[in-house]
Amino acid sequence: MHQTARKTTETLAAALHGAGDAALAPDVGATEGAGYGLEAAASGRGAAASTSIGSREQAAATPAAGVAVKAAVVGGSGYTGALLAELLLRHPHAELAAMSSDTLAGTPVRAHAPRVRTELAFCRADEVGGAGVGGADVAFVCTPHGEAAPVVKRLLDQGMRVIDLSADFRLDAATYTEWYGEHPFPELTPAVYGLTELHRDEVAGADLVANPGCYPTATLLGLTPLKALGLVDVVVDAKSGVSGAGKAPKASTHFCSVDSDLVAYGIGTHRHQPEIAAGLAGEAAAVSAFAAGPAAAGPSLTFVPHLVPLQRGITATMYARLGTFPLPDAAALTALYREFYAGEPFVEVCDAPPQLKDVAGTNDCRIHVTVDERSGRVIVISAIDNLMKGASGQALQNMNVMLGLPETEGLL
Repeated sequence: MHQTARKTTETLAAALHGAGDAALAPDVGATEGAGYGLEAAASGRGAAASTSIGSREQAAATPAAGVAVKAAVVGGSGYTGALLAELLLRHPHAELAAMSSDTLAGTPVRAHAPRVRTELAFCRADEVGGAGVGGADVAFVCTPHGEAAPVVKRLLDQGMRVIDLSADFRLDAATYTEWYGEHPFPELTPAVYGLTELHRDEVAGADLVANPGCYPTATLLGLTPLKALGLVDVVVDAKSGVSGAGKAPKASTHFCSVDSDLVAYGIGTHRHQPEIAAGLAGEAAAVSAFAAGPAAAGPSLTFVPHLVPLQRGITATMYARLGTFPLPDAAALTALYREFYAGEPFVEVCDAPPQLKDVAGTNDCRIHVTVDERSGRVIVISAIDNLMKGASGQALQNMNVMLGLPETEGLL
């Protein structure tokens, strides 16, 4: 671990250890209107069934007042960067030290993003790090794939810890080359994959975390508990709001294109496909009870994303054929999921299919699992806010874990 990063973590950990009874109230405003330029739907947590996994009250901690980690957002003019800045400003132990945008450098942040209530002006990306603007300890890189890698490498070399929200470090170098082109720093790939609930220990010790994509987050949280039963074949039918396409306008995301419509896109070519496949592969997949079981490469995967006329949110409906016989019933599978996610403050296993309005503006993933006995398939439905659990919220969750802070801090 770089010495600067280690020193920051040790300082925070020591302060937290000595906090005593300095209680901190949950950030009750964190879900209201989260996201620059986007109207957040009301959270439905109060009306949720009592099937939530993990106690948010137990997750709260008592950190010492006045201890702050300095954080920089590189690429702060888009949806995810601006939302991250909002979250950092409300975080009791973080300071927004710098926010970059090469196209808006010198412009007051609030002139472009009024919801980000800071007196900072945008700086250039090359001013972040080292002795540059803000003197940050940790950086969130929110630039497009291809542009992120050189920035991440420079920040790591300067001793910062980095959470990258692009795709540049999620895949191994060979797979990245196949889907994106040659990687400039293959020795850094793949980084620790920041799906926090599944890789918490690795995230805690990492200098570089690759924040997952939005579709893979919803899909892998929905399917990972089934790996122990032997995933043989998976079909993922996912639907996302328009903010998932980013802030830059294009013909396919124009209001007249998306309004009153639903369209599939990227069939067989969407770049989240290899990320999902990598998450479903590996030794955790059980051997099938049938002749042709899943190999180490993982189950057969069909992934079809759709664009829906909503600002934000993802619902993924997954149809899985297992290598387990006889097929467990819905009650047994629900019990499996509840055990798997026991104690997780941001994952809720529910008795009915989740609704997007219940996760909008939150870092939650709500999951429902059942069985279609006629077809012999397990059906899993998961819902997340693509800008929160699918991007900025999960990035902040990873920062908390990396720095030894309470995992829910700034997110409740």
